[in-house]
Amino acid sequence: LLAHHTANNEPSVVGRDLQASMQLGTRRRRRSSEPGPAGGADYLSALPEDLLLLVLARLGCAAAAARTGLLSRRWRGLWARLRDLSFRGLAFPSLQAALGRVSRPPPAVSLLEIHVPSQNWPEDGPAAGAVTSLLRAAALLAPEKLVFTFPLDSHLSYAGVDLPCFHRATSIVLEWIPFVLAGGEYPALQTLSIRGCEVDDLGALLSLCPHLRALRLIWLGGDDDRTTVHSTSLQELVMEAMWARRVDIVAPMLKQLTVSLHAYEQASISILAPMVEKVSWQCLYQNRTIWFGLWCLEKLSLQTAEAQEQLPSLHIHACSCLFDFSNEEANFAEEIEKHLVADFSALELHLTTTGHVFGAFVSHLLGLNWICSVITYKEA
Repeated sequence: LLAHHTANNEPSVVGRDLQASMQLGTRRRRRSSEPGPAGGADYLSALPEDLLLLVLARLGCAAAAARTGLLSRRWRGLWARLRDLSFRGLAFPSLQAALGRVSRPPPAVSLLEIHVPSQNWPEDGPAAGAVTSLLRAAALLAPEKLVFTFPLDSHLSYAGVDLPCFHRATSIVLEWIPFVLAGGEYPALQTLSIRGCEVDDLGALLSLCPHLRALRLIWLGGDDDRTTVHSTSLQELVMEAMWARRVDIVAPMLKQLTVSLHAYEQASISILAPMVEKVSWQCLYQNRTIWFGLWCLEKLSLQTAEAQEQLPSLHIHACSCLFDFSNEEANFAEEIEKHLVADFSALELHLTTTGHVFGAFVSHLLGLNWICSVITYKEA
């Protein structure tokens, strides 16, 4: 464990850290009275506590660190003093008790990861109150970075979990948890990632994060089909697998925008981001709701240039159907225009047709003022 060497026979990072700590440490080494594996002295357990904590930290798992207590009395309970804690595979009923054994700040916990494993849940999943209690126990440790995930199969009650305030957290990751706000600001939060969560009020949550710089929203649920993101500090926004019908973004400092939407009908899109530089925008239309003549809009994407030789481009995917017809020409053009959240200079048409019926459709698209005034070349 201590003499782990690389192929070129030089000490590994772990070995160098341990050697440096042994040379620079001010604590005296003490010889353990416990016998080693061969009946001799247990030199490993005799190392200074700082070195033992370094060994436990390299395990990357709180449960594995706790099991080292079987080796020697010197190791028992030592894991609770770790400042980087990752709980993986520990059954949900045991997690709160485990958090209760962790030494309270100071010093504060740098990283707290709680990954609740899949298990035989009750029919209606774990009680929201039990999850709230676990989150409150986590908040008492004042972690700088928090990762809290539930498995998709937990069927967590949708009564709502109270999300307590993590006043020191600069980064929070939440997955598959329906939550409501319990009050209080997140004054240090800079990065927030939410996946598969039922969010009671996203706008209210963001208003409590005055220094948020990066926001990642993936597969958000909820009864409200509106996604509202208003932030004066946000610089990066990612929205993936969103089923929002209405999107409202006001972010004056935003520089990078990545959006993937699914729409069942016409979308309502409002974006105010005057400083945005990089855009990756995509909307998939379900149920063939946007038509022009025989043509149905399937997907629309807008991409800013990733390299110097590339051009910012608009991609329109449409298919024809000989059994349906619509004369809503204005709606078709207006729907495409809603997604023009950045300038483009190249147009790509991806057409799936059952015959030579695309001439009028292409002519119509190229005749739209907001297309013919900006494109430099076109492909069909």
